[in-house]
Amino acid sequence: MTRGFFNVPKAVNEPVKGYAPGSKEREELLATYKKMISTTVDVPMHINGEEIRTGNTKKIRPPHDHQQVVGQFHNADKSHVEQAIATALAARQAWSSVSWMERASIFLKAAELLAGPYRNRMNAATMIAQSKNVHQAEIDAACEMIDFFRFNVEYMTDIFKDQPASAPGIWNRVEYRPLEGFVYAITPFNFTSIAANLCAAPALMGNVVVWKPSDHQAYSAQVIVDLFKEAGLPEGVINVIYGDPVMITDTILASPDFAGLHFTGSTTVFKNLWKQIGNNIHTYKTYPRIVGETGGKDFIWAHNSANPLQVATAITRGAFEYQGQKCSAASRAYIPTSIWDEVKKQLISQSNELKMGSPEDPSNFVNAVIHEGSFDKIASYIDAAKKDADAEIIIGGNYDKSKGYFIEPTVIVAKSPTYPTMTTELFGPVITIYIYEDADWEQSLQLVDESTEYALTGAIFSKDRYIVEKASKALENAAGNFYINDKPTGAVVGQQPFGGARASGTNDKAGSAQNLLRWTSVRLIKETFVTPEDYKYPFLG
Repeated sequence: MTRGFFNVPKAVNEPVKGYAPGSKEREELLATYKKMISTTVDVPMHINGEEIRTGNTKKIRPPHDHQQVVGQFHNADKSHVEQAIATALAARQAWSSVSWMERASIFLKAAELLAGPYRNRMNAATMIAQSKNVHQAEIDAACEMIDFFRFNVEYMTDIFKDQPASAPGIWNRVEYRPLEGFVYAITPFNFTSIAANLCAAPALMGNVVVWKPSDHQAYSAQVIVDLFKEAGLPEGVINVIYGDPVMITDTILASPDFAGLHFTGSTTVFKNLWKQIGNNIHTYKTYPRIVGETGGKDFIWAHNSANPLQVATAITRGAFEYQGQKCSAASRAYIPTSIWDEVKKQLISQSNELKMGSPEDPSNFVNAVIHEGSFDKIASYIDAAKKDADAEIIIGGNYDKSKGYFIEPTVIVAKSPTYPTMTTELFGPVITIYIYEDADWEQSLQLVDESTEYALTGAIFSKDRYIVEKASKALENAAGNFYINDKPTGAVVGQQPFGGARASGTNDKAGSAQNLLRWTSVRLIKETFVTPEDYKYPFLG
């Protein structure tokens, strides 16, 4: 029973550790990395708190050393998916009824555990199986996940405080109920924090979840499960399954109790899921909530008033951090002729300094792309550009998968603004640049807006405030996260809620109250203290 109006601890962003040479945190993290990569893990599914091992396994291999096996995970058959659904529904009654303070406490504890004893393990697992360098793992697997937990708790209380007005003699109040059924969370390989948040956000609001992580994130997913368990999450609230995505999805979307989809992944998959849900709409007890963040072809646009070094730095960081495998990564740029030579000079200088290799060496800026399929796709576009008269590779262009899936940071200059790598999402360390005449800056903004189907992130560079205002207006529908004089990556929970529109998703802003509201079903309660007994209104005379 609630016996007070409780204030949760004020959410603050988790400080990012620097891992400088000789620092204690660097030594401890690398020691954890070496210990974990030299042992093997056996990752089970988790249904109703039980570890399920089927013997139908798939190996976990570091992308930067794909001959090494660091573990395996177990795949489901249809009966396991059905069991996960039944378990979630069985857990729903108790979990949906537990006080919000208890749910908040679990995720606040998870944040503190991750900030302390789980930090190195979560970061190391992300480095090993997702090939993130020390910094990229820290800002994702540690800091952003901690921020999601802390800020979501604060946002939840803000939502609960939003109550309707009451007239004299009447008390109006709103309950924010969990959805009637279960939520299906499908999560990507590229952000450990997103994987955790896509199942944790609905659970915080009282929902139960069936979670399918990416095969390539199974290692860190297991650490997330261990974290939730130690934080006190009850059995059956979040159930974890691996296996054939088509079989799993078909089974889940056939359930009358399917109530919501929380998704991050490809645009094509999300559209197909939406269509499948629509085709099944007469099956469901409620209209399912569909929340998705999908693809992007994120841009950097520069005006001739921009600082060339700043533009080059934004390209290097925005396009090549985590091998361009961020939904927000810069993959196309529009540079005016007058500053191009200086931008190019700075880009070449910076690229010559970038090191590529294993995350175990913190001096490596670039690591491996996630798997062979991704490697082959990116390499095919690079090969095509090498042969094409309409394109010139000015930086990089080499690749090697003999040991790991390594692709050099690559810059293509295209003669046409609709060249394939200007419009196609590659999800790798490749950016294509189109050089426009200074006088055509307004037309170039139209190209930015209309060249792709996506609208996730984008950045503009200019010292002229008139230009900044005009460009911001011209591109108001081209990006859900819009950056002025900065790279288009690195959204921070509590500061820049993340999401895009058009073919980039539903723009429900992960890390915000808007997202949490999607996992609630509001009930309005009106209580009248003195109930009328005469049916006649005054107008009747």
